[in-house]
Amino acid sequence: MNLERIDEVRVRIPREERRGMRTDVIVYASEALVEQIRKDLSLEQAMNVATLPGIVGPSLAMPDIHQGYGFPIGGVAAMDWETGVVSPGGVGFDINCGVRLVRTTLEAEDVRPRMRELVNQVFRDVPCGTGGEGPLRIGKQQVDQVLEKGAEWMVENGYGEPRDTEFTEERGRMEGADAGQVSERAKERGRPQLATLGSGNHFLEIQRVEQVIDREAARAMGLEEGQAVVLIHCGSRGLGHQVCTDYLAQMGAAMKRYHITLPDRQLACVPIHSPEGQAYLGAMRAAANFAWANRQAILHFLRGSFERIFGPQVHLDLVYDVCHNIAKRERHRVDGEPRDVLVHRKGATRAFPPGHRDLPDSYRHIGQPVLIPGSMGTASWVLTGAEGAMKETFGSVCHGAGRLMSRTAARKGRDAREVQKRLEEQGILVRSETRDGILEEVPEAYKNVDQVIEVVHQAGLACKVARLRPMGVIKG
Repeated sequence: MNLERIDEVRVRIPREERRGMRTDVIVYASEALVEQIRKDLSLEQAMNVATLPGIVGPSLAMPDIHQGYGFPIGGVAAMDWETGVVSPGGVGFDINCGVRLVRTTLEAEDVRPRMRELVNQVFRDVPCGTGGEGPLRIGKQQVDQVLEKGAEWMVENGYGEPRDTEFTEERGRMEGADAGQVSERAKERGRPQLATLGSGNHFLEIQRVEQVIDREAARAMGLEEGQAVVLIHCGSRGLGHQVCTDYLAQMGAAMKRYHITLPDRQLACVPIHSPEGQAYLGAMRAAANFAWANRQAILHFLRGSFERIFGPQVHLDLVYDVCHNIAKRERHRVDGEPRDVLVHRKGATRAFPPGHRDLPDSYRHIGQPVLIPGSMGTASWVLTGAEGAMKETFGSVCHGAGRLMSRTAARKGRDAREVQKRLEEQGILVRSETRDGILEEVPEAYKNVDQVIEVVHQAGLACKVARLRPMGVIKG
């Protein structure tokens, strides 16, 4: 593999015709991060993405890139809307896995003395774990309404405030969602799971704003140093996983009909405008809406938890909600000309710059809030999208720190109680449904989030706003 360093934060892997690559790969990473990235197959996966029919621009790898299913996690690829393909592997199994930042009217020092009480209350009110039944019961007909209306359905039915949808990407509802393209199996898996976190790397963290870098942007978001905030990270649960599973099977069988040959069957894809492609996009949008509804429901029950502990005078406002795993039709400049493309973001965050029409009015002068979780023992970041992202990465940046260790490696030789004790000594209280939920997410399993943020900041893809530190963590 030939890696050509362009500058301190960019590396190119030139197109190789013998591999069937249609374009270059551009990796956003420092030298230290490249050495870590090369330890798995994520760069080979980014090269495989470059073979997809209809790809425009380079295959992009963010600094948090690591090996995934077909596409790397931390990968971005845009397909020409008319001639390109759609690939479920470019979205992932957890459709619209995303992050929601909530500000509170409390100072961190108000929360610390009652942290254990608060964590236990949230743990009761917001179920987590692999299965998990949520506190919200809906019928079969209501599932279809949630799939087509998303967070909007939650607010209309009393699970939120009207302003919540204003500060959610796509206002919490993707147009073109088609509940009829979602299998009954997917609906049955998802129906009892609304208002639940799930497992794996999903979490709810009570944090403090440790440092503000951009005071104007922080002011616009209502953030200030010492404030207590909450970060929620979860997605479409079993429903989204089943949608991906269903359509991977369909597309794997359909590729022969469309004469598509690929280096990895996990990249299974079909033309965007084929019947299979349109069916998947309808189902994917529906699953994305389910995820926004899920995060909205979690916020509703989280508000109840805070009220029980701190009284009715406390208020929680949504700062923003961004999604990480999605394929979206957007208009971008390609070779100097505006063009409709289908942007696959897998483990990557939208990062639109100031002035973009899709931003809430109150954020249009600063750019889109970009929320980047680190690990439960380090930090998370709030950024804003920058013009460089529109010019280079189809309006995209990283989505987290990125794994360094597999979950198996992270568990090996560690004791969950010792990890909890170590974190508590650092002022971080952790409550988890399982021991593996703690061990698989130990801080050392992840790259240094500050190094990842520095890359996208230096590259001009996003701008630093604030650094957050965890105080209380709820995990599956």
